Amino acid sequence: MNRGKFITVEGSEGVGKTTNINYIRTILEQQGKEVVESREPGGTPLGEELRELLLDHRHTGMSEDAELLLMFAARAEHLAQLIIPALEAGKWVICDRFTDASHAYQGGGRGIKSSRISTLESWVQRWEDGSELQPDFTLLLDIDPKIGLERAGKRGALDRFEKEQSDFFERVRQEYLRRATESPERFHIVDAGETLTEVQQSIAAALLLMTNIGSS
Repeated sequence: MNRGKFITVEGSEGVGKTTNINYIRTILEQQGKEVVESREPGGTPLGEELRELLLDHRHTGMSEDAELLLMFAARAEHLAQLIIPALEAGKWVICDRFTDASHAYQGGGRGIKSSRISTLESWVQRWEDGSELQPDFTLLLDIDPKIGLERAGKRGALDRFEKEQSDFFERVRQEYLRRATESPERFHIVDAGETLTEVQQSIAAALLLMTNIGSS
């Protein structure tokens, strides 16, 4: 059986990931794909518990290293228990954030060196044959952080990350864009500041072009 495809959706606060992941899932299922939807941190019982620790205001002031290691602990469990089994079963996995988020938030936002994050990435993201697992396709929903935070604020109480200052989110955005520029074969940038109809038209076109849905 052929491996499934791994699609990640990235972006900072208020870009509309949840709405657009549902849209992506609909497109894939209309094409006859068996889809598994998940998120990071989270995706497994352990991962969801770690998510609560990471987002809870009780842990404001958590060390940068502890935050990064908890993210990768959740990711290791997520890969072992959900992502890799699903891909090996031929399913398509859509994930709300993955390791690009660690580079953006803990790297760009917190200032942790990329080489340290990459070391954990190489350790955790391994297939049984020793090759490194990476997303097949990444949609980056990009928006001015000020607009994104305004949107996030309308959803309700902000979590520990959402309460960071605007300069933190600008660094996050710039790191996302830098990574997209470095890997244009994997990334597709969508202007999340456009109307929902325009955003979803861009997503549909990108999926058709970059994942060859019509022929796979």
